[in-house]
This record gives sequence, structure tokens and C-alpha cells, in this order.
Amino acid sequence: MVRNQRFGRSFGLQTGLLAILLFMACSTWAFSRHTEDLQRYEFNEPQMGLPFRIVVYAGDKPTAEAAARAAFNRIKQLNDILSDYEEDSELSRLSRTAGSGQVVKVSDELWLVLKRAQKLAQRTDGAFDVTVGPVVSLWRKTRRERRLPDGARLAKALQAVGHQKLRFDSRHQTVRLLAPRMRLDLGAIAKGYAADEALKVLRRRGITRALVAGGGDMALGDPPPGKKGWRIEIAPLDTTNAPPARFVLLANAGLATSGDLFQHVEIRGKRYSHIVDPHTGMGLTDHSLVTVIAPDGITADSLATAVSVLGPEKGKRLIENTKSAAVHIVRRPGDTIEATESSRFKQYYE
Repeated sequence: MVRNQRFGRSFGLQTGLLAILLFMACSTWAFSRHTEDLQRYEFNEPQMGLPFRIVVYAGDKPTAEAAARAAFNRIKQLNDILSDYEEDSELSRLSRTAGSGQVVKVSDELWLVLKRAQKLAQRTDGAFDVTVGPVVSLWRKTRRERRLPDGARLAKALQAVGHQKLRFDSRHQTVRLLAPRMRLDLGAIAKGYAADEALKVLRRRGITRALVAGGGDMALGDPPPGKKGWRIEIAPLDTTNAPPARFVLLANAGLATSGDLFQHVEIRGKRYSHIVDPHTGMGLTDHSLVTVIAPDGITADSLATAVSVLGPEKGKRLIENTKSAAVHIVRRPGDTIEATESSRFKQYYE
């Protein structure tokens, strides 16, 4: 009887193991068939004042088109909330209450972005600061007219800058702008957030293998079929003898590149970036490109600007102290090109 019980138990285990192996084989075959059936589709559309690109792998074109349309609609919805260009956006309406003492209840989206921005402002001692809007406005004019901001106007604009001038009431989800002439600018965080939200829309529609890119900001989902990750180029400086471009492989992450590659102005032989130091009100002059990899787009976007303002040493320290973040910095402050990166960045190279 004992032998029969052992045989029965052994036979049962073998039968169960065979069933599991058969199930795994069938599942793997079905998964392979499913991924092989996916096709690549790409969509481009201007949003938030710049080209947005969505790449998806889907079973058919109608599914891909419908998902991309929904994702673009979400980006447009966020632009109507977060834009400082649109006079009727929620952000612009909030800025117009500056110095009035008015307490404003804000949407969930604006609340999330402002709170994330404020947290980073505190971590960086104001190197990242979304209240820099008045100064940014002067530099937009500078790039158009190719003339440095007037010193008196710059000093006056700086009086309205400072994250300490924002007040939050978490219980009621309200915001108050304390100083007159304050103007919020979310250009260094909103695009990353919009890319994240667009990726969420795609996922809710069953598309997990996707990439959303707006300018230098990206949100990446599962990798393309048969790949370990999305192959993304780390852009080189636009200068002679710059290090060659390199590539990283990313999945389920955010990436952002911040610098003066496309947005800068040269005045009397000096190159000024569109990125402004909130402490001085001056455009950066170190001719740099900062690429940050982080768990999501909003984190990568905001950190890239913060590192640009902080500089390599303090910027790397910030990234090393940020969970799952990595940074690559290349700059030319004078005649010499300097390149450096945080300890975690090398793990992403292809």
C-alpha cells in the first residue's frame, strides 16, 4: 500500500508538471503569435507649441489611430490647463490673481504639477522654480530682439520670483500667489507630465508598447516586440569635436534633454540659453546638454532643467540622491568640452 501511495503521488506530480509545462509552452506560443501580429504605427501632431510624436505597436491601424487620437486629446486638454501662452488656460487665470490675496481652488492636474514643482524647488534651493515666469517673458523678448533685458526691468521682474511666494492649502486644494506681477511658467515640467498622461491613455486602451515624445521629453512604455528597450539617441553638442552621439535602451521610463541646442540667442559674441537661472534672472551661458533618465516623464523633465541651472557638480549630487534617476551632462563653458554622468547612467547604454 505504501508503494502504491508513493507511486500515485509521484504519478500525480509528474502529470501536474507536464500540465504546467504544456500550459507554459502554449502561453509562450500564444504570446509570440500575439507580439508577431503587432505592427508599428507613428503619429505626429503639434501640441503645446511643439511637435509631439506617438509611436505604438498595435494589432491594426484603426486601433492605433483611435488610441493615438485619444492620447493627443489628453495632451490638448492638459495644455488648456497648464499653458502660460494661452490667456484662457487655468494657469494663466491663476497667475492673474497674483498679489490680490485671492485663494484659488485648482484642478487635480494643476495641483499635482504645482506640488511636484514646489517639492523640487525646495530640494534645489530654488534652482528649479516655476515662479520664474516674469523673467522668462523678458528673455523671450530678448531672443526676438537680440538685445539683453534692461537691468531695471530685470530687477523688477525678479521681485516677483521665488517659490516662497506660493502658498498651498492641501485640505482645500487651493493656491495663492502672494506677490504682485507673479507669473507661473510650467515649461520645464508640463511636457513631461503630458507625455506620461498620454502614455496612460494608450495603456488604458490596451496598448502598452508605446513611446510619447514632445520636444526633448519622452515617456516610454513596454519595449517594441523582440527588443529589450526603445533605442534613444543621446544628442551631442552642436560644436566641433563634440563627443559622438550615443544610444540608450529604455522601457517603462522617462527621458528628458534640456539645453540650448535649439533655443538660444547670441549677443555680442556670447551665447545665452532660453533656460534662466531664477536667482540671477540671466540665461545660462555654459552651452550645455543635460539628459536625465527617471521613472517617468514629469520627473525627468523637471530634473533636467534643475541640473542645467545647478551645474555639473551640484546637479550630479541631486541626481545621485534621487531614486532611480541618472544624468548625462556635456557642456562647453569655454573652449573645452566637458562630459560627465552619474553612476547609474552607464547601465542604460546599448
